[in-house]
Parts: sequence; C-alpha cells; structure tokens
Amino acid sequence: MIFINRSSKVVKGGRRFNFSALIVAGDGKGKVGLGLGKAGEVADAIRKASENARQAMVSVALTGDTIPHRVDTCYGGANIMLRPACPGTGVIAGKIVRSVLESAGVKDVLTKSLGSNNAANVAKATLAALTGLRKRVDIYADRGVPVPGASAEKPVAEAVSAPDAEAAPAPAQE
Repeated sequence: MIFINRSSKVVKGGRRFNFSALIVAGDGKGKVGLGLGKAGEVADAIRKASENARQAMVSVALTGDTIPHRVDTCYGGANIMLRPACPGTGVIAGKIVRSVLESAGVKDVLTKSLGSNNAANVAKATLAALTGLRKRVDIYADRGVPVPGASAEKPVAEAVSAPDAEAAPAPAQE
C-alpha cells in the first residue's frame, strides 16, 4: 500500500467521506503493477486497488538485482531518476519509489525524485521508468546486430581450393 486519501463532500446533513487507495503489487521477480481504487470504505478501496494492480502487472527488464542502465522519466510534475548500483548498495530511495522498486524485485539501485511529491504521480513515473528499461541483448536483437563479446558459434566455412590460387601474382609492396 502506498497511499490512502480521504475526500469529503458537504451535503445537507453533514459531510460524506470517500476513500481512494493507491496499491503496488509485484512478484519480486520482475513483474509489477499499480492500482487505484475508490470506495466509501477504506477496506473496499484497498480491495479494488489491489485487484486493479494485479490486472495491470507488467514485466520489467532486470539485470541480476539491479537495473540495466540509467533512466530518467517524467509523469505530470514528478521527475524520477534511476541508476544501477553495485551489489550490496540496497535501494536508496524515498518511500513511494522504494515500494514500487521492491515490489518489482530490484535490490540495488540509486534514485532521485525531483519536482512534485504527489504520491500517484511519483509511483506512475517510477513504473514508467521501469517499463522503459531494456536489456542490451534485446536492443541488439531489435537492430539485427550480433552482440559484441558474446560467445556465439560462428559458422565454419568450408575451405574451397581454387586451382589458380597459387598462380595469382602477389600484390606489389611499396
């Protein structure tokens, strides 16, 4: 659970309260979702939000326990910067960003949240940053280029002997 908001409407007999809940759900292995639920009771809002979060789960590209590269994202007025970190660093983040990253299964990352601190926009910006991550292998595959340094088996070319190979003149050296 990230945030619960209470809103009120003034009517003839007094105030009527409504609640909204922002929930993040994840499996800790690269899938995370964000859900918002609104209801007249807190429990109903949380239930609706968790259902929405489970239905909206997306896959995230992770490299071990960290992210593959740096990413900067904006959503509304919230700006989020995520940077990969060495093993053992932990999740260096604020409350909202931390909950989204831990649900996704990220264990080592450096973050900075700039601009708005609206919980919904910060959570959506963090989710947008995570979905914008791509692994190096996937980028090379999309371009149709072999990954440099990868140990891919190279096809063995059959040696074809040309009868005139020995008779060809050697190039002149200058």
